[in-house]
Amino acid sequence: MIKNIFVKKRKYATIPSEESKQDVPEGIMTKCPKCKKIMMTKELVKNQKVCLHCDYHLQMNAGERIQSLFEENSFIEYDAHITSENPLDFPNYMDKLEKDRLKTKLNEAVVTGEGTINGFKVVVAIMDARFRMGSMGSAVGEKITNAIEMAKQKGYPFIIFTASGGARMQEGVLSLMQMAKTSCALESFNQSGGLFISIMTHPTTGGVSASFASLGDYNFAEPGALIGFAGRRIIEQTIREELPDDFQTAEFLLKHGQLDKVIHRKDFKTILTMLLDIHRPRGGSSWLEN
Repeated sequence: MIKNIFVKKRKYATIPSEESKQDVPEGIMTKCPKCKKIMMTKELVKNQKVCLHCDYHLQMNAGERIQSLFEENSFIEYDAHITSENPLDFPNYMDKLEKDRLKTKLNEAVVTGEGTINGFKVVVAIMDARFRMGSMGSAVGEKITNAIEMAKQKGYPFIIFTASGGARMQEGVLSLMQMAKTSCALESFNQSGGLFISIMTHPTTGGVSASFASLGDYNFAEPGALIGFAGRRIIEQTIREELPDDFQTAEFLLKHGQLDKVIHRKDFKTILTMLLDIHRPRGGSSWLEN
């Protein structure tokens, strides 16, 4: 009938089937933790994982750091075989390590090696917060120490990107010993005239911030990075005072003289190249690519 033409039909929401949900690739979109805007993951990665809307620096993993800094096919990894043991028989520790290995495709929370940045050869250590929150156990300390000693042996600068929740509690005092071990290796490297550049990313806390992360000839950080030893709540309870809102941020540390510079991620390669050129030995240098 003609009246049926003018009847307003009800609209019903369409609920996607489980099959259609699976047609959308996982991880295709990423939400910024700060401004909550949603972006195409591919575009975010192209922008070195810096938010396209608010400039927030999302965490980069070790592979992404290597790709963003080093010349293609120039990176050679050290000590990929080194893994953690369970010296204290801590319950479920080995199971957790195995889950992280499967998730990250890494054997430990740091990747070390050598590579070329705009023609300059360097040794690097890059911590990856996806693996046990970048915590420092015996294997992490061993890999970083070996990398420092290799930089000394080859006469290359040493660069570290830190991202860590601190010492790994499952290894107890053996984990804390890595603070002294890595610091001693750096002092030996310093005495030999080596150049050490430390770059603190979000977060750099606990024993890592209190040892090798803060011992650079240059101490840099990414914008907004959390950097500190003890947590805000513990400090406030200890000193019985309320701390500033920006306490333990990279910008706060810069203002109080604990950092040399806060550097945007897109500028790191340029600034590192400039520093390597300034400090390279003149009259023929092993730093330069042959």
